[in-house]
Formats: sequence, structure tokens, C-alpha cells
Amino acid sequence: MKVRADVTQLLRQGHTNLAVARATGATPKTVAAYRRALGIPPTPPGRPTNSTLKSRFQARTEPLPGGHMRWTGSTTSRGTPTVRYGKQHWSGLRMAFALRWDREPVGHVLPGCDMPRCVAPDHVQDQQQRDQLNETFAAIFGNEVAS
Repeated sequence: MKVRADVTQLLRQGHTNLAVARATGATPKTVAAYRRALGIPPTPPGRPTNSTLKSRFQARTEPLPGGHMRWTGSTTSRGTPTVRYGKQHWSGLRMAFALRWDREPVGHVLPGCDMPRCVAPDHVQDQQQRDQLNETFAAIFGNEVAS
């Protein structure tokens, strides 16, 4: 059986059959067959019991085409992705940033892509990164870009 690379990657990241099917356009039945062929055990349903920041993040996100991610977990009344980790609440954007850059973000974390509310770790930027990018643009183009 030839297994699609995009499906394989998502299954190895620990996503459910349904999340992989939604992200890739494959049917859940096909994804389940790929999972069996690859020898990857099923992702248990329900609330995740693992306690790492990465596993909490992955359990509450859904991959989308183009490398984007949608938050599927709890949100605040304003729609901000949120989860309790340890003794504090984390926004999904801050979690994504911390996972990608291995540091606490400076200022607000925002998606750097064109998809609103994207929480893909490779797509989020903190204020420090946005300021550096604006300085680079100003040096190249000779004018300031709004942050």
C-alpha cells in the first residue's frame, strides 16, 4: 500500500484520524487504513492525559492545508485560544511561539501569515520579531512599516 506523505506526517505527529482526514481531504476510513499499514497505534479519544506543553498543544490543534493550524480547544469569550498548563493559563498563540522558539514571547503573539487565528508554530511572531522585521524593511525600502 502506498501511503501519502502528508497523511504519514500528521499521523506520526499524533493527530486523530478525523483531524488528519479534515486536513488532507482523505476519508477517515482511508486514514485508519494508512495508520494500520504504518503500525501507528490509534490516538485515544477524549481528553488528553499527557502533560507536556507540546502534547497539550497538539491535542488541541488541527492541521490545515498550507501549514496552517486551527485551534480546536477552549477559547475565551473574545475567541482567544486558551488552555491551562501547570498553574497558569496559556493562549494557543503563546504556546505555539514557546514551542517553536524555545523562549517566552515578548509582547503580543500574532499570526504572521494571512490566516486569522492561525496557531501554527512556524507562523506566529512576537513583538520583538515584528519590530526586527519592520527595521529590516525600513533599511531596504527607506520607510517605516507599521507594527
